[in-house]
Formats: sequence, C-alpha cells, structure tokens
Amino acid sequence: MSEAQTAPLHGKVALVTGANTGIGRITARELARRGAHVVITCRNLERAQSVLDEIRAAPIHGRVDFIPLELGSFESIRACASAFLAMGLPLHLLVNNAGLAGAKGLTQNGFEMTFGVNHVGTFLLTQLLTDHIKASAPARIVTVASRAHLRAKGIDWTAVREPGKNMTGYPEYCTSKLANVLFSAELSRRLQGTGVNTYALHPGVVATDVWRSVPWPFNQLMKLGMITAEQGALTSLHCATSHDLSQETGLYYDKCKPAKISQVAQSAALARELWERSEAWVK
Repeated sequence: MSEAQTAPLHGKVALVTGANTGIGRITARELARRGAHVVITCRNLERAQSVLDEIRAAPIHGRVDFIPLELGSFESIRACASAFLAMGLPLHLLVNNAGLAGAKGLTQNGFEMTFGVNHVGTFLLTQLLTDHIKASAPARIVTVASRAHLRAKGIDWTAVREPGKNMTGYPEYCTSKLANVLFSAELSRRLQGTGVNTYALHPGVVATDVWRSVPWPFNQLMKLGMITAEQGALTSLHCATSHDLSQETGLYYDKCKPAKISQVAQSAALARELWERSEAWVK
C-alpha cells in the first residue's frame, strides 16, 4: 500500500492500545510519521517510555501522548477513557491492538484472563469512547483479531468466567479472537449511518510479546516461521488509513484484503448475544 493510497492524517487523532511493543508500536509510529496526533496506551509509563522517545526523536509530522491502561481492570479502562476525553481532542481512529495469550487466572473483574483482556476490556473501552468517536466522524475503529478465531467452535459462557484449563492457553486465545470478530461485526451494524467504520483483521502470525505468557517450550515452537512486527502492522495500517476502505465496514481482513471468517463468526445471533452479555458484564 503506497502512501498515496492512504487517508491524510494531519489533524487526525488516533488512540492505539498496547502500543509499547510489537504491532501496536509500529502502528503508532507510522500513524505519527504520517501526521496524526497519536495517544498510546499500555500498563505504565515505564513500558511506554521507549516508544514515546522513539516517536518524539523521529522526523515526524504528528505528536504523541500517553495514557496508562490495564485492560484487565474496569477501573483502569474507565480512567483511561476519562483521561482521553479530558484532553479535549476529537477521536478519528481507535486501534484496539492490545492483547495477550497464554495468561493464567482471572482478570480483576472475574473473567478468564485472555478473554477478559482481549474482548471484555476492549469492549468496555470502545463503548466508553463510541459517542465521542461518532461526534468525530468520519472515523474508524480497528480491532486486531486473528485467524485463530477459525479454531473456536463457539463461546462457552461458563468457561469465560473461570481460569483457563489448557496448558498453552491457545483454546482460550481462539475464543477471545472469535469474540473480536463478532464484536467488530456487531459494532458495524450498530454504527450504520454514523460515519464510523469498523474493521477486524488478522495481522499474520507475528513474533511479538503477545506470546510472553505461553509456557516454554510451546512459546518457542509457536514462534517458528512467524513474521516481523513491521510486516504484521501492515494490515492494521491498511484498515486505519486506506482510502479504498472508506466505503467498507464490518469486514475482516488478512494481508490487506477482505477474508473469509468462520461459520460461527458469521452468526449475527451469536454476535448480538455476545454484545448483550458484554453490556451486562461491564455495567
């Protein structure tokens, strides 16, 4: 994708979650280089400092700020949303990039860790910012999902409230990514006519810190043949900036092109149920 094919970003504001490392870091850096005012989030300033320094030292046209965010904590998510709104900026682009795999236990609010961070936390942050995004339209909401959703057979509503049982955590990861695809599609339906487009995507199998909680030797085996974060960020950036996608919404992308989703992920009824349950969970 050439820069001539991308939307101009001067005067645009983007919020990128999990931007301290991997795909999120590259995404934030590129958006700033193209002129956007980028607000990055991760758990604390110490984790964010190197990417802040990198972006600020580069010959870029945009600027960068930081807000702390822990997606496993509703309190942190609400504080992040409040802090962003207090900045008095529009929000033209929300990139739901943060995620994890293989983590054990429960989030602070009682969800299986991977599902709670990858879906429930993302859902709540998006919900808190949606009205502001609509007021900033035209705007986009990009959610980093995964081809791993193809392996999920559905969502076990009991299991998502219990600690994961698999040694690698991969089945839980697949379920969370199915939830990402369902969420993005349902969000698109609910935002019809608002000027806000939604996109879910598979970044590729990327060698990033998302796999940090997967136990050895599984984590090393999983990284065999993985692509770089720079390669993995291409589809995120395509969904965030491409002129060609301005009339598309609610689709799922792989290698910068619309791709097929699983039969389960095509269920509007399941997407609606997930949305309604998620709304009840985050009240």
